[in-house]
Order: sequence, then C-alpha cells, then structure tokens
Amino acid sequence: MSFEPATPDAESRRAWRQGLSVAVATSAYGISFGALAVAAGLDVWQTCVLSLVMFTGGSQFAFVGVFAAGGLAAVPAAIASASLLGVRNVAYGMRMSPVLGTGFWRRAAAAHFTIDESTAVSLAQTTPRARTLGFWVTGIGIYIGWNLSTLAGALLGDVLGDPRAYGLDAAAAAAFLALLWPRLRHRQPIAVGIAAAVVAIVLTPALMPGVPVLVAAAVAVLVGWFNWLGVGAEPPEEPEDVAERGGLP
Repeated sequence: MSFEPATPDAESRRAWRQGLSVAVATSAYGISFGALAVAAGLDVWQTCVLSLVMFTGGSQFAFVGVFAAGGLAAVPAAIASASLLGVRNVAYGMRMSPVLGTGFWRRAAAAHFTIDESTAVSLAQTTPRARTLGFWVTGIGIYIGWNLSTLAGALLGDVLGDPRAYGLDAAAAAAFLALLWPRLRHRQPIAVGIAAAVVAIVLTPALMPGVPVLVAAAVAVLVGWFNWLGVGAEPPEEPEDVAERGGLP
C-alpha cells in the first residue's frame, strides 16, 4: 500500500489548524494568570503590561508567585526567577533561527513570539513553508489570546476577590508540574527534581521569598554541569527530518 505525499496546501492547512488549536487552548490559561496577578497585589493595567511585555507564561507565573509571597522587597528575586525560566527561550531561538531565515526586523519580531508552543508547532511540520507558518500562526495567535484572557482574568479577579476560593492559587504549581512531569524519564532529571525540591523546602522558612528558588536552580545547574547520574543516559531524539540531514536545516 502506498501513500501520496501531502501537498503544500495540505501542509499549510495543517499548520494553521495546529497553530490555532494550540493558541486557543493556551490562551484560556491566561485567565488564571490575570486573576492571580491581581490577587498578588498588581492592578489590572500592571497585569496587562506584564503579559504584553514579558509574554512567557512560566516566567510570568514565577514573577507573580514570588511577588505575592514577599511583596516589593521580593521584586529582585521575582525578576531573577522569571529570568531563569526565560533562558530556555534562548535555546528555542537558536533552533528556530534557520527556520525563520535572515533579516533584522523579521528576527526582532520573531524573538517576542519564540515560546514553547510556537517552537513545538513549527518543528512538528515537515516543510519549510509549513514550519514558518506554524510558528507565526501559533505565536501571534497565543499573543492575542493570552493578552485578552489576561485582561479578562484580571477583571474577573477584581470582581470575585480571593482566587483561593476557586482553586486558582494552585494554577501556577499545577502548570509547572505539568511541564516537569514528561521530562522525568531518566535518573538524572528525577534526581534534579528531588534535590531542587528538597533544597527549596528546607530554605523557604529561612530565606526571603524567591531566593530558595534561585538556590534550587543552582543545584540543578551543578548537576547538569557535572553530569551527575547522567552517564549512559540516552540523548533526546531529534525530529526525523533533522536526523536524516544530520543536523540543523
């Protein structure tokens, strides 16, 4: 039995469908962020500016979580925590660079939309055009939807009051757990997760909010740097089209 290869139009339509579906699903999550940010002490416009400018959900939740625990005194630690989580976008940018092509303004615009979802949807496509389309549809779609849902969540949080009554205070922790869980497949990631959690729990009562997170991150960096428990671990699999070419496109 033989299968006809997908046409360029079919590939583009698939990129559109995947990008829009991911954008809708991810954008809805912004409601939780808006409500939590207002509950942490930010007003509606500050919450919206944070989404407009920072635009990376994990970093935004980290910032709000630390700020909620320590107030203005914890802002430096909140910024540091958010920045650590945002470092992964640098790696995404390196991977997406050959996909997006050259040109200063194109790359400058793409930098703001280079997030987990846009990178994943783009690299899931099989043609250069579909990859580029998947990136822009996902990135721009999430940016619009995330900011609208952030505004809705902030206004809703202002009206409803304490988000703990609705379980929204657990949204950030649940999101981080969802991101972490699929990565716990080898001894090293499991050891890093356990060690970082223990360090954070032990230090939380003694240090300023946000600092235990930074120390736990340092533990993770040290484990990765010295490759403790990582000997013999299998490297992550590359997409088939990348593996066939032996590297980046």
